[in-house]
Amino acid sequence: MKNTNEKKFFERLEEVFIGAPVEGASGYINLMRIKSHYFKSVMEPHLRQETESVLNSFPDFREELFDKLYTFFRRYFTEGGSIGFVFTPYHQSIYEQVYTNEHDVVLFWKTARLYYVKTDHLFQSMTVEVDGFRFHFDASQLEHKRANEKRELFYTFREHRPEHDVIIFTVHYPEKGRQTRIDTIRLAIRDGLGLNRYTAAVPSAETLQKAFRLFERQSKLDYFLCKDARGFLREQFDLWMWQYLLGRPGEAPPVGWTETRLKQLQALKHIAYRVIDFIAAFEDELVNIWNKPKFVLNSHYVMTLDRIARQPGGMEILQQILSHPGMPGQLQEWRDLGMVDDRFQPGHIWQENLIDGRHLHPRYQYLPVDTRYFPDLELHVVALFENLDEALDGWLIRSENYQALHTLLPKWQGKLKAIYIDPPYNTGVDEFLYVDSFKHSSWLTMMENRLAVAKSLLAGDGIIFISIGDLNPQEGESYRLQMLASSIFPKRFGNLIWRKRGGIGSFSERDMTENHEYVLVQGNEEAFLYHNILSEQKLDEFSNVDGRGAYRWMGLLGPSQQTKEKRPNLNYELLVHPETLQLVGFRYAVHGSEVYDLRTRTEDENLAETVIRIAPPGKATWLISREQMWKHAQSGLIQFRRTSKGTYEPQIKNYLHDAEGNPKGNLLKSLLADNGVPVGTNADASRELSALFPETDVQRIKPKPVSLVRLLLQVASASGDTVMDFFAGSGTTAHACLNLCREDGRKRKYILVEMGEYFYTLLIPRIKKVIFSDKWKDGRAQTDGKGISHFVKYYELEQFEDTLSRARYEDSSLFTPPAGADPCQYVFLRDPKMLDALEISPELDEVQLNLGKLYRNIDLPETLSNLTGKRVRRIQPGLQPSAIPASVQFEDGQQLDLEHLDWRQIKRLIWW
Repeated sequence: MKNTNEKKFFERLEEVFIGAPVEGASGYINLMRIKSHYFKSVMEPHLRQETESVLNSFPDFREELFDKLYTFFRRYFTEGGSIGFVFTPYHQSIYEQVYTNEHDVVLFWKTARLYYVKTDHLFQSMTVEVDGFRFHFDASQLEHKRANEKRELFYTFREHRPEHDVIIFTVHYPEKGRQTRIDTIRLAIRDGLGLNRYTAAVPSAETLQKAFRLFERQSKLDYFLCKDARGFLREQFDLWMWQYLLGRPGEAPPVGWTETRLKQLQALKHIAYRVIDFIAAFEDELVNIWNKPKFVLNSHYVMTLDRIARQPGGMEILQQILSHPGMPGQLQEWRDLGMVDDRFQPGHIWQENLIDGRHLHPRYQYLPVDTRYFPDLELHVVALFENLDEALDGWLIRSENYQALHTLLPKWQGKLKAIYIDPPYNTGVDEFLYVDSFKHSSWLTMMENRLAVAKSLLAGDGIIFISIGDLNPQEGESYRLQMLASSIFPKRFGNLIWRKRGGIGSFSERDMTENHEYVLVQGNEEAFLYHNILSEQKLDEFSNVDGRGAYRWMGLLGPSQQTKEKRPNLNYELLVHPETLQLVGFRYAVHGSEVYDLRTRTEDENLAETVIRIAPPGKATWLISREQMWKHAQSGLIQFRRTSKGTYEPQIKNYLHDAEGNPKGNLLKSLLADNGVPVGTNADASRELSALFPETDVQRIKPKPVSLVRLLLQVASASGDTVMDFFAGSGTTAHACLNLCREDGRKRKYILVEMGEYFYTLLIPRIKKVIFSDKWKDGRAQTDGKGISHFVKYYELEQFEDTLSRARYEDSSLFTPPAGADPCQYVFLRDPKMLDALEISPELDEVQLNLGKLYRNIDLPETLSNLTGKRVRRIQPGLQPSAIPASVQFEDGQQLDLEHLDWRQIKRLIWW
């Protein structure tokens, strides 16, 4: 049969390149259309032309050529069209690469050279029969997941078709936590059948649940992008070719290569490289979209009343807010969040007296105002702040976390002091808010992608903490994560052990029950942990107080390993006045000669004979040098205490805080329970969240206790530092940061990234509640709670799926490659991508920017700040009431006119 292998090759290439068919509406579906168009219009025609040109010299080589191409390329594509190690038996030499003598062990996994995008089902419309009923599920309008959040399908009864006796459902992913209600569906089916009561014609709840489960059993895939498709596939082809020429391991190499045969193999390599070039051109385009900076969308601010009132002109703005049409919505939110009762009215925020006049009521000064209720005032509120980014205490970002980390990199590179994350552990348990049943290689890739960017965000002395369970040690990820983290971060501190529960473990094997988890501690080259843990025992030691603060008297003997032989400079006698007990000099030896150093002039002629001499006992030395001892004595920090034996010993004032106000506490102990400070368990975490949201299913959220994260932030951050959590969940890290700032009076900033829809239903409400009060019960703020002055911004980011949905790819003449040029270098220069945002006026010879054609509610100041890495200083509203700012000024003084923005300022966002 002529061209059998050629036909098979091109059919298979199309199949693996485009991936398995899937129904629905999403950026991924648009990608399938783009891929199909690219294959049919660009890739296949050029490859056929080039293979014909090569085969003119070797017509008998045609079948073998396509057979070899088919054999090689089928091994490197997943069912979803992703590139990587897929079908890789031993003889294909999947190996660990040892690059340097310094790194003689390198962690290798099959998806290490990929970007993890998401895990999703390949849903297709289908008909199933259950218990005598026929059900058809229409997935044609299913809008697929934008990222890797956990989402349940939502089923809607559409109609009953009697001619086919089939019940039809529409399937989609819901918003705002909506769930399928079986009783509602049964009622809709009953009404659709025209019945007044339930009969056997209406399927039971059990039957419907069986049908839904059957539909949901469709294939699930991990989606990846290859970081360097050209390099990866060429490397693998060269290995394959090498094995083909020399034989597989253990086999004798073939002999008798002729000149013609070698030329045929050269032709094979040439065509394989051309196939790789076309594949790589498309994959590189997707990688560019994946790593494209993202637009900031739907941004708003939350600030406490006192923060507004403190700004020049703030009192007038507060009056406008209180009389604004959006105020009833804000008032209802305060009531719903349990901050005020039904009797509360806006005027209650004020208090008046003869001395201070009108001012904010102390109980209500920390009520959080959300600017989404006041869209026409939002920019005027923000304009109150002279240095906006400096004034902000936090950023809450709804986004898939890799997209967020990569977008934030220019602005925050090297500026984060601490990162805490609690990623999905890959337990396979379905109750998590994230997908939690990866293949090991997929999980490692997901983590590697994000940790690699996190390293760049950390300061040179920055720390990262990673919570990780050890569930089912042979299948869990803790030991793999340790190798991965150590390959990324140059400094490893070790593992902290957190006791997560006191009773039976949450996971039991035959021989062991688990009641602990680990916190991996890694950092950059200069990373360090503060010695500032203050246990109750430690605090009791500092029982004295003077004008500088709490202190204790501490002995001055050096550590046991610091002997007289090793440190002779710390071996000397203290000379103390017998009456005043003040230090007057020293006695010591220099090269065998005695030095009597009496530094105090006095009328007591017998002082040299009556002076008290105090020497360090035995082999011990003093802790500090003579000059330091004299300096501290002159400052009043040294005293001499008479012991029970009638001798004297020196003591020094040891203050609880250093000159900068940092507490001088204990080192962090790896067993967190041994640090003498509260570190809660899973049960405590559930109680904390239940106190804030009594109606929430906290078991599904699985939060960490605030006290655990607070302790980690305490030893890793100080005043002025910024911390991050990019698996933010319910917002425990921000809660811990707020509590720590409330306790020590320091100002720390935080960045939280979360992709789930509970970003709005749980995370932001939690931050608002914790701002207002630190004490809650049954969802209500307690009267003895303490609030905190606060200012936080929240927004969404454009996602990979959003870009795929809006990007246009077509074989246009926008950019025409030069005659004879390689089409792989120019093919995507001929497509408009997202240039719909540009309005070109030939008459005026200008290009105008209209970003409204892409997205509504773009926050241009924040978008440009992330893009350029410049912090926002001031946002200026326009003359007309509008949610669109007139200009933005950055910290370096640059000011941009946003109403007439040059399109080149945002070129990387719309054309890559």
